[in-house]
Amino acid sequence: MKKSKLWSFGLIMLLALSVLLAACSAEEGTTEEPAETSEETNDGTTTEETEEAVPQILVFGRGGDSVSLDPAIVTDGESFKVTENIFETLLNFGEQDTTINPGLAHDWEVSEDGLEYTFHLQEGVKFHDGTDFNAEAVVKNVERWKGGAEEQFYYFNSMFKAEGKDIIASVEATDDLTVVFTLSRPQAPFLKNIAMSPFAIASPTAFEAAGESFGDNPVGTGPFTFVEWKRNDSITVAKNEEYWQEGLPKLDTIIFRAIPDNSARLNALMTGEIDLADGVNPSDAQTVESNADLQLIERPSMNIGYLGLTNTRPPFDNKLVRQAVNYAIDKQAIVDAFFQGRAEVAVNPMPSSISGYNEEIAGYEYNPEKAKELLAEAGYDGGEIELWAMPVPRPYMPDGQKVAEAIQKNLSDVGIPSKIVQFEWATYLEKAKNGEADAFLLGWTGDNGDADNFIYTLLDKDTIGSNNYAHYSNDEVHELLIAAQSETDEEVRSDLYKQAQEIIHEDAPWVPLAHSIPLLAGKKGVTGYLPHPTGSESLVNVSIE
Repeated sequence: MKKSKLWSFGLIMLLALSVLLAACSAEEGTTEEPAETSEETNDGTTTEETEEAVPQILVFGRGGDSVSLDPAIVTDGESFKVTENIFETLLNFGEQDTTINPGLAHDWEVSEDGLEYTFHLQEGVKFHDGTDFNAEAVVKNVERWKGGAEEQFYYFNSMFKAEGKDIIASVEATDDLTVVFTLSRPQAPFLKNIAMSPFAIASPTAFEAAGESFGDNPVGTGPFTFVEWKRNDSITVAKNEEYWQEGLPKLDTIIFRAIPDNSARLNALMTGEIDLADGVNPSDAQTVESNADLQLIERPSMNIGYLGLTNTRPPFDNKLVRQAVNYAIDKQAIVDAFFQGRAEVAVNPMPSSISGYNEEIAGYEYNPEKAKELLAEAGYDGGEIELWAMPVPRPYMPDGQKVAEAIQKNLSDVGIPSKIVQFEWATYLEKAKNGEADAFLLGWTGDNGDADNFIYTLLDKDTIGSNNYAHYSNDEVHELLIAAQSETDEEVRSDLYKQAQEIIHEDAPWVPLAHSIPLLAGKKGVTGYLPHPTGSESLVNVSIE
């Protein structure tokens, strides 16, 4: 009996020891693990969690800083490059063309007489400040554009005013998600115009509260929200977590970094400081193509680079002097030297891909002797002029300083001495717009693919003080352009633009220089980036692998 008790006690102790050893073994992790596990990192998170937490940050290197982030009041591409991602328009262009697609409006109708446009708006969209996007918000934006000072709302006045009258007679919210535009006369490119970046819809609550400082703290409906602006350095935007298009954007943060020198910007890309570089010098294209870590990107061309001649300032108030300058400049040499074959010599103030281009115009050939004859006929006294060189590279002008130096030599050869002048970009634009330059380098990237957006916007007398930097005025050209705006027959409309180009060619308000193929470069891992011919594209589908 005693022996039996001892045996029982020993058995119990053995079982207890076995349980204890099993428990210890489990705590030490020697038992079989489940099939799906994650390793723990030093900070206590799993590797799986760490991978998911890596933010998608894109650093976009560009040629200069923005002027303002209020799309309604700016005209420069560097501003639109940012605002295109903060704001949205009622209609969108195609990914790489200017076909019309839904935007903040999912559908629209046009009346038979072309005077009434009805837009049906997306439901459930909010501005970044949490207020609702609706028809009343659209009305308030249009009222802001119409009621603003003409010198401030450049685009609205150049696109939707003619002969001192508003083309948009009224805009009405017929219900919460329907808005009706009524025009005072037909405007053939109205849908393309309203899809342009300057006519993005902003939060009325925000712009009413901010007043003129709205451009420093912009509020739209777009895929990215404004974070901060370090002047002349960088602008940061962040993913809109409440964006109305599901699954977008793919990036968490975009930093638009200003690096004025093209070569320095490319170097920043090659050293990994940035992910995308705008404005690659044509001469550097081979460097990019030979680098296995980079990709060369071509932007579809829809631009014009030109030498503007302020028609109200001597000596360029004389047509003969303007014609002489056109003969004096060797445009082919400029294209060969600074565009490396990725441009064509310009003849007219718009590219040949635009409907209405006049192919019958031969253009001014390089003829210094003819230039001298015209200067003598004009009685030019040989006084020195100021030649303004752009301080930043633009898609239509990769190096304004070098182009200015080439033009300076051409002008000197025919007896026109010149002094090259530069200003900070915003100051340059403002002074040139006000007619303070003698001759100035500038250009234009088309906003909507329509001839009206080149010839009327840049050279009609109604747009002096906005985009007509040359202060060119011709009543006959004006009548042709106004008629073309209202004409719905495309063949008739095209002929009107061709007639206007003939007169402009004779008057020579500019020296058209080149239509370029702008180049960009990016890391191989940047995907989904599709450069738009307008120069302003949404980065909503871009990601980094």
